[in-house]
Order: sequence, then structure tokens, then C-alpha cells
Amino acid sequence: MTEPDTTTPAAIDGAALLNEVEAFHRRFNVFPLEAAYVAVTLWDAHAHLLDCFDSTPRLAFLSPEPGSGKSRALEVVETLVPRAMAAVDASASALFRSVSGIDGGRPTILFDEIDTVFGPKAGDNEQLRGFINAGHTRGRVMYRCVGDGSNQQVQGFPSFCAVAVAGLGSLPDTILTRSVIIRMRRRARNEKAEPFRTRIHVREGNALRDRLAKWAETVQERVTDAFPEVPEGVTDRPADVWEPLLAVADAAGGDWPRRARQACLTLVKASQSNDKGSLGIRLLTDLRDHVLIGIDRLPTIAILDRLNSLDDAPWADLDGKPLDNRRLSRMLSEYMTADNEPIRSRNIRTAGGVLKGFHAVDLEDAWARYCPPPRAATSATPLQPSSEPLNL
Repeated sequence: MTEPDTTTPAAIDGAALLNEVEAFHRRFNVFPLEAAYVAVTLWDAHAHLLDCFDSTPRLAFLSPEPGSGKSRALEVVETLVPRAMAAVDASASALFRSVSGIDGGRPTILFDEIDTVFGPKAGDNEQLRGFINAGHTRGRVMYRCVGDGSNQQVQGFPSFCAVAVAGLGSLPDTILTRSVIIRMRRRARNEKAEPFRTRIHVREGNALRDRLAKWAETVQERVTDAFPEVPEGVTDRPADVWEPLLAVADAAGGDWPRRARQACLTLVKASQSNDKGSLGIRLLTDLRDHVLIGIDRLPTIAILDRLNSLDDAPWADLDGKPLDNRRLSRMLSEYMTADNEPIRSRNIRTAGGVLKGFHAVDLEDAWARYCPPPRAATSATPLQPSSEPLNL
């Protein structure tokens, strides 16, 4: 009779382990989408495999109102990730010195109340924004002068680490585009969650964390060489954000590869529908979808009237005053026509004379490059300039 081999540890079922991690989240968190449970579980696991990836997505729990479960979600994540470092009021210097510390290992930074850092009353905080952005990509460092008095030397501090944040409102665009975004909401009366008891549930989460760490050791080599297939239509920065999570799902196997790709499509689409882009992109999109529909040209005075009358648009109140001719021209001149010339106003003949205005054909190249797909196919149909005067 052959004796069992007790020197080789039993294989860990990655899919079953991720199922347990997901179930742990479901006990305490009510997420708005099923895809969110998949994404957060994969993010927890990816933090144990950070050395396998070229980038690490930020995880952002955001909501318009307090009491939406953001902090609780971050607390649960904290129990599951390696070397969790909870921060509320930490400077960029403190964070990048923590990341560059050798003895303690690279932390997973969990930043609650991020709105106090990037909210409308918080100032710019460019150093912290730079740290979070730089730490998204392997090999990026933060340079600082260290030393006493005039004896200063430039030193590079590593910034690559996993970061999860929670807060009210939104985040700077540069951070949003590097994030898996979970838009939280208050629980409805019929939605129940188990109370999170620190003395009990932290130990339970830490036990799962330790098992995740052991599983990560067994798949590290395979994940390092993996370039997972990204769902069709997910490209550029969203693809970079999701690639580590898809690699974790493929390593786990079971139903996780399918669920991960479905979650990817769902959350990327949700983030794009919530993302109105920069103010310039919003202007281009509103011109295409609400102002120049079926019109090949329009005087500036008419464009401003239509923009400033749009509901749920910022144009009637930009820094306390409505969008005017000068600002409209300046904003559009930052974009180029198909002939690589700045978009500028041109003469338009109307029944009442010649007025300055804009032609749709001059905007078509910028629409194609910067705007999300049009909701209606008619708004995407190229228009030919007309020589007939406008009846205004």
C-alpha cells in the first residue's frame, strides 16, 4: 500500500476560494450591480499578485450621499488584502515613503473619505493625485529632494501599489480613468446586510486573506506570463484597468473567466455612461447631439442660446455666468478640423445679413475622435455645407 505524499501541499481550488471571498462581501455589502461583487473579489485577489502585473487598477467606491456603504465596503476589503494601510488624512510624502519601505513590504493603501482630498472644498492636492496616478504603473517613481539644508539630493521613491478609495461625489478624471468604479447607493428597506463586527469578522476576513496569499503563490508564475483576452470593445485605458483582474479570473478557472468578462463589459459601459468627459468633450457632444442635429451650420448667437437653455447642462452657469462667445470660441479652438486646423468660427449668411458661426463639417473630425457614440444614428450622418442663407 502506497503511503500518501505529505510533503506536497494539496492544490488550492482557486474558483472555490474566490466564491468564498465573494460570499464574504455579500454578507456585509449591498452593491448596486452583480458585476461589482465579481470586480471587487478579483481586485482583492489581484492585490496578492501585484508583482505579476504592469499596472494595478484603483478601486473606487463612490456615492452622491453619505450612508451608502462605501466605508463598510472598504473595511471588508481591508481584511482581505495584503499589508492593508488604512488612510484618511495622509500626505503624499507619507504614502510614498510607506510604499518604498523595504522591511514592511509594499502596502495596499485604503483611502476613506477621499472627497476631503479631492472634493470641491479641498484644493488641488496635486502631489497626492500624482502619487495615485504614478502608482498605477510599474516602474514609475516619485522624485523628491532629501537631506538637510543645502545638502540635498534627488531620490526616486517607488509608487507602484494597490489603492482603493471611498468617498462622496467623484474623483479627478486622471484617477477615474485608472479605476474600477463602484457607484454605491443607500440600501433599500428590503435590502439586508449583516452587521460587521470587528472583533469577529476581521479574523474571518484575515483567514481568507491568508488563503488568498497561499493560492497566489501557486499561480504566480502562470499569471506573470498571462495576457488575458479582453472583451471586444474594451480598449485603451479600460483594457489596462481590467487586464490584471481578467488574468486572476483565468487563473482561478471555473465560472470566473466568463463572469469576469461580463463584469468588465457591464462596469466599463456603466463608467462610460456616467463619464461626461472633460468640459471640452461635453461641449462637443452637446453640439453634436442637441444643437447641430440636421443643421450644417449655425450662427454663434443661436448656438449659445441653445446651449444655455439645455437642461442638465453646465453652460448656463460657468463660474457664475453663462457661456459666451469668447469662451465658446476659445474652447473649440483647442480642437482641430479634418484639415488639422483649429476649429474657428466662419461667416454664415442669414436672411438678416452675415453672422459669425460654426459649421458642422468643421466639427466632424473632433466628434469622431473625442465623443462617445451618438445615441441616434441621424446625428452621426455627415452634413454637406449649404450655400443657401439661413432663415433666422
